[in-house]
Amino acid sequence: MIKVAEYTLYTEDGKRDITIKPVNQTISGGALYVTGVFKLSEGEVGLGDIVFDDDLREWEYTGFGDLTHEQAAEIAQYIQDKTHQELEDEKI
Repeated sequence: MIKVAEYTLYTEDGKRDITIKPVNQTISGGALYVTGVFKLSEGEVGLGDIVFDDDLREWEYTGFGDLTHEQAAEIAQYIQDKTHQELEDEKI
C-alpha cells in the first residue's frame, strides 16, 4: 500500500474512522521502497503502528490497548489485500 487510506471499523460502540498512513521511503534512482510500517490514527489521535515482515504475512500491532487484537487483525488484512491489489494493478 503506497497511499494513505481510510478504513471504517465497526465496533460494539459504533463506527471508528481509522486513517492508515504507509511509511514509504524513496531510494536512490527515485524508486519507492515500501517499509511495511503503517501508522494508524483516529482523527488527531495516534493509535500505534502495524508492522509487517518483508512478505506482508506476519504482522504486529504496536499500539497500547487502542485496538483489540481482532480489530488490528481486520485492519492488517485490509492492508494486505490493498497492497496485493496495488501490485496486481501495476502488472497490467
